[in-house]
Amino acid sequence: MRQPLVAGNWKLNGSLASTRELLAGIKAGLEGVTNAEVAVCPPYILIPEAQAQLTGSPIAWGGQNLSSETGGAFTGEIAASMLLDFGCKYVLVGHSERRTLYGEDNALVAKKFAVAREAGLVPILCVGETLEERQQGITEEIVGGQLAAVIDQEGVAALGDAVVAYEPVWAIGTGMTASPEQAQAVHAFIRAQVAQHDVGIADGLRILYGGSMKPGNAAELMAQNDIDGGLIGGAALKADDFLAICKAAN
Repeated sequence: MRQPLVAGNWKLNGSLASTRELLAGIKAGLEGVTNAEVAVCPPYILIPEAQAQLTGSPIAWGGQNLSSETGGAFTGEIAASMLLDFGCKYVLVGHSERRTLYGEDNALVAKKFAVAREAGLVPILCVGETLEERQQGITEEIVGGQLAAVIDQEGVAALGDAVVAYEPVWAIGTGMTASPEQAQAVHAFIRAQVAQHDVGIADGLRILYGGSMKPGNAAELMAQNDIDGGLIGGAALKADDFLAICKAAN
């Protein structure tokens, strides 16, 4: 049975004071959440505070991105080894905002995925289509291509110690959410694509939904057969909302 995972992506939000308050609230409210794994991904500069607050707790933490390089003259970049130095378990790879705003293509995402795994981080590989691509009926082509870029480079076994997050770009920060049936259809497609290479890897792969999951829709979304948790944006910035989603996953 796949253990649910709820991971909060804070994006470009937070201060030292708000991080302390948010993490204290999450820790205080997690009692009884024993079946779901919980993680947070703060901005780089707030990861040391997350480490200080969360060490010894059941909550994991990770980075929102990493460099495809391991070191050298790459001003402003953060290496996988640096994330590990501060206790990170997870790192997001290929988030839709990195793809759309910063031009990260499938090849670069696959390279970052490989660098993360080699270092010992668990990559959360983000895949998903834009509204225009959904309207054109090419969701499976887009998502399949994003997934294939990693499988072709690293082999399907690499997904055995990774997580995939399906994030319909049209449902992020727009207030729109894929219906449980729409989300399930793409999650099932992702699992089927992996199963074409290895059924065992596919069965064990955790696939998260990352399109405006909130307390009001979390339980219904995560009741779907192939939805194994959530990659949470806005709702991860409010302890009560994030906890409600964690409890729905539990």
